[in-house]
Amino acid sequence: MTPPANMPNPRPILDLANAFFGSCVLFVASDIGIFKRLAEKDSLDAAALAQDLNASPRGLQLLLDACVAEGLLTKDGSAYSNAPATRVFLVPGSPADLSTAIRYNRDIYGAWGKLAELAKTGKPVERPEIHLGEDEQRTRTFVMSMHGRAMGIGRGVIPLLHLAGRKRLLDVGGGPGTFSVLISEAFPEIHCTVLDLPEVVKVAAELIEKQGASARVGVLAGDYHTTPFPGEFDAVNFFGMLHQESPDDIRKLARKAFEALKPGGVVHVMDMMTDHTHTAPQFSALFAVTMALTTENGWVFSSDELKGWLEEAGFVDFEVNPLPAPLPHWLAKARKP
Repeated sequence: MTPPANMPNPRPILDLANAFFGSCVLFVASDIGIFKRLAEKDSLDAAALAQDLNASPRGLQLLLDACVAEGLLTKDGSAYSNAPATRVFLVPGSPADLSTAIRYNRDIYGAWGKLAELAKTGKPVERPEIHLGEDEQRTRTFVMSMHGRAMGIGRGVIPLLHLAGRKRLLDVGGGPGTFSVLISEAFPEIHCTVLDLPEVVKVAAELIEKQGASARVGVLAGDYHTTPFPGEFDAVNFFGMLHQESPDDIRKLARKAFEALKPGGVVHVMDMMTDHTHTAPQFSALFAVTMALTTENGWVFSSDELKGWLEEAGFVDFEVNPLPAPLPHWLAKARKP
C-alpha cells in the first residue's frame, strides 16, 4: 500500500526517540577516559585502548565505533583518533575543555527518566539540597561543572558587560566564582564578592585561589534569599541562577539589588530566556524542564517578564540581547537612576 503523498515524515519523531543514545555514548566515553588517552597517544586500536583503560575489548570496540558514528572519533583501519572538535572541547586540560561542564548533564540524566513524576506532581524528582551542600561529592561535581561551563560562556559574555569605571561588584549566586574571576581579569579595578551557600563557596574559594584571584575576588557565605546584600555596589550580577526562582522571589531579588546599588549602578542578568510563549528558543523550553526536575521553582522566564520585574524594582534603560552563537543564553542590563 502506497502512503498518501501528503503524509508527514516520521523521521523527526524517530530521531527524537533515539536522541539519548548519543548522550550516553558521549558521557561514558568521557568518563572512562577515551578522549584523554587518545590525546596522549594520538591513535590506538581497540585492543590497546582496552588494555590501557582496563576495559573489555569487545565492549569498548562497540563504544568506539559508536563514537565514530557520532562524530566524536575518527577511524583509520583499526586505529581510532579524536575528531577535531573532540581535541578542542573534550580533552581534559585543553583551554576550551567542556568535559567537566557536561558532567552536570550526566548527573541529571537519571532525573529526566522521572519526567512522568514531574508531570503528575509538579514537584522536583530529586532534592536540590543534594547538589547544594548535602552531598559533598555531588556538590563538588556540580560546582566544578558550573566552573567548566562558565569558562566557556565567559568568553562570550564578559566583553559585553558595562563595567568600565566600576569598583565593586556583587555576584549573587555566583557558584564557583568563575565569572567574577574573569571579570576581575578584564576589569582590574573591580573587586568582586561572590555570594552563595556555604558548601558552594567553600569550593569556590579553592578555585579562586588556584586562579590567583583571591585579592580581587572574595566570597560571602549565605543564602541570597535571606542574607542582606551589602550596600554601595556599582554592579550586581545575576548569572545563570534566576531560572531556579519563583516570580515573587525574582521580584524580591531585583529589589534587593536595587537597594544595594549606588545611583547609576547597573544590574546584569545572564540566563536562558524564552519569548512570550515560553516555547522558543527550543533549548530554553527544554532547559526549563531540567530546572523543574531538580529545583522547587525551576523554569525559564521570558525577556518580557524580566523587563517587567526590573522596572517594577525601579530600574530603567532595560536592554536584552542574545549572546553570540552557539551560546544559548541572553544578557540583560538595566540601570539604577
